[in-house]
Amino acid sequence: MVDKKWYCVRTQTKREKLAAAKLNELENVDVFCPLLRYRKATRRGKIWWEEALFPSYVLACFDIETDLRNVEFCRGVSGLVKFGMIVPHMSHGFIETLQREWNQVAEQGTLTVKPQFEIGDEVELATGPFQGMKGIIIEIQPSSERIKLLLEFLGNSQAVDCDLFSILMPRRPLPSL
Repeated sequence: MVDKKWYCVRTQTKREKLAAAKLNELENVDVFCPLLRYRKATRRGKIWWEEALFPSYVLACFDIETDLRNVEFCRGVSGLVKFGMIVPHMSHGFIETLQREWNQVAEQGTLTVKPQFEIGDEVELATGPFQGMKGIIIEIQPSSERIKLLLEFLGNSQAVDCDLFSILMPRRPLPSL
C-alpha cells in the first residue's frame, strides 16, 4: 500500500529549481516549487531574476517508507525538515488549496512581480547621491522605468528624476491568497 504524504524538503542554497527538477524525475514523487520573477538592477544592467517563494525549500509528495532514500540523496536536496526524529507531513487539502490559489495568480508556476507605485506614495532613495532621503512620487514613467520624486532639499521642494530600481518600495499589506 502506497502512503504518499506531502513533506517539506530542505534544498541547498539557491538550488530549489534544480532540486524540484530532479525530484520530478523520480517515479512516485510530486513536487510543488512556486517561483517569483522580478526585475533586478545589477552591474550588467536590469535583468529578470527568478527565485523560489520559499527560499531553500520545496514541497514534495512521496511515500516516506519507500522513497525517502531517493529523495534525500537527490541532487540539490540537503534533507527533510525534521523535529528531532519526527518528520512532519502536511495535509493534502492544504497543499491542494495552496496550489490552486497559486495557479490563479501565477503563470506556469511563476508569479511575475512588478513594482507597484502610485502618485503620492512616499518612498526612500536606496542609491545615488540622495540615498536615504524620502520623497513623494509625482510622476510615473513605466515605459522608461523612471519616476519623478518631490524631495525636500536645501529648504526647497525639488523635482528629481530617478530610476525605478533606485528606490525602496512603499510598505503595503500583502494580498491574501
